Amino acid sequence: MSQDPYELLGVKRDATQKDIQSAFRKLAKKLHPDLNPGDKKAEDRFKDISTAYEILSDEQKRRRFDRGEIDMTGAERAQRSYYRDYASASGANDPYRNNSGFADFADIDNTFADFFSRRAGGGRTRSQGQDRRFSMEVDFLEAVNGTRTEIKLPDGPQLDVQIPPGTRDGQTLRLRGKGEPGLGGGPPGDALIEIRVRPHRFFTREGDDIRLELPISLGEAVLGGKVRVPTPSGPVNVTLPPHSNTGKVLRLRGKGVPKRGGGHGDVYVSLKIVLPDKSDERLTSLVKEWAAANPYDPRKNMEA
Repeated sequence: MSQDPYELLGVKRDATQKDIQSAFRKLAKKLHPDLNPGDKKAEDRFKDISTAYEILSDEQKRRRFDRGEIDMTGAERAQRSYYRDYASASGANDPYRNNSGFADFADIDNTFADFFSRRAGGGRTRSQGQDRRFSMEVDFLEAVNGTRTEIKLPDGPQLDVQIPPGTRDGQTLRLRGKGEPGLGGGPPGDALIEIRVRPHRFFTREGDDIRLELPISLGEAVLGGKVRVPTPSGPVNVTLPPHSNTGKVLRLRGKGVPKRGGGHGDVYVSLKIVLPDKSDERLTSLVKEWAAANPYDPRKNMEA
């Protein structure tokens, strides 16, 4: 997959948040797994555009990505310094003029730096162990609400993994000291776990908000009343106002994804009127009588 979220969403680098949101929604409607059952390619693309949107919809992360500080998954990029960055430096501030011998290699590769400095001092080579990378899948609600699980490593041992609330698809968790053992008594490396979140059958995540489409009956749409609405933290009762049309959006404040700094996002509920599967002669007769007495054109504003 492309590592550029702008390319994945098909937007320019100076795109507004409105442009980014519009591009994501357009692609999500086309690629959502519920609309493409069994299509692994569509599912993978949906995950990719979701990861891209989570970076670009967050202004702080977008700026950090643009500066090259993080990659598309939100993981930190290693900060490296190269000789060409200092080639013109001179005098006392020249970073290559010091008494540390081979320690200057630390900016390029910690392992080689440690190796050379130990050799220069006659000591034994001592370096940190290599990091180990893994990936694991979690359910949508496990990522939103957080959970504790285990991952079995290829060589046998198991790692206890804490999935924090609000974990995003593509996010990398770091388990310190769970990587390869160090060399010469050095500290072990870390285990880096890339999280892949399985799509939910009716929840869709946008940043810290959740969206879903809620089917309602014709009677509920016309008369209003109490309806039960699912949320990531459990169902809640919501009052529908009378005469609620398909497409009307209700906002449930604080029922979305837990935020890292505290609080929660919101849940946005789009209403969709659904008629009964079985034909009802009484309903048909009633609607015919009503339609004859109350003619109206809901498409009158759609003329080209």
